Amino acid sequence: MRVKIAFEEKGVVGYEVKEENLPHGKSELLLKSNPIYQKVPVLLHNGNPIVESTNIVYYIDEAWPSSPSLLPSCAYGRARARFWADFVDKKVYDAGAAIWGGKGEEIEAAKNEFIEVIKKLEGALGDKDYYGGDTFGFVDIIAIPLTSWFLTYEKLGGFKVEEECPKFAAWMKRCQDRESVAKALPDPEKVHEFVIKLRKMLGIE
Repeated sequence: MRVKIAFEEKGVVGYEVKEENLPHGKSELLLKSNPIYQKVPVLLHNGNPIVESTNIVYYIDEAWPSSPSLLPSCAYGRARARFWADFVDKKVYDAGAAIWGGKGEEIEAAKNEFIEVIKKLEGALGDKDYYGGDTFGFVDIIAIPLTSWFLTYEKLGGFKVEEECPKFAAWMKRCQDRESVAKALPDPEKVHEFVIKLRKMLGIE
């Protein structure tokens, strides 16, 4: 999702998407392109593989420099963007996974941790429209795909992001209204259905 949004925002067209049916094994192309982690996504550009979604978005911004930059122009702004992108990668998914993978009191504790993580992100956003200020950019691209899971976290955890973090919820809506984001994100209801099936498969409920 991050890569697709970045391409759309940079105006890159004519790329080919090849999906992996991961439950049924990994293709030779994937194993060859990302032998270390053997994970998607992988961007193949000029015969070279670029791996890890955040790293790919960095690459896209540099490889297509004539388009509007996704990162701030100043060194401090870029450093700040990299910090918060790293925070999103390290904190948001794991905090959410603890909710959907938990039971009983575990979910309550995970919910509280998740809300604290989102509050920190809300603090970083402040009163700005986007993390880069007035312009949708790098941190927004890194963070917004993870919000497609938020409905699931809310239903399992018994809370509302909008009530806990209204400025962050407004940012989510702002981003989701962008064409690049709307085209890339899955239906949150379908994500919820998938997670419920997954919890049953794993014997969680």
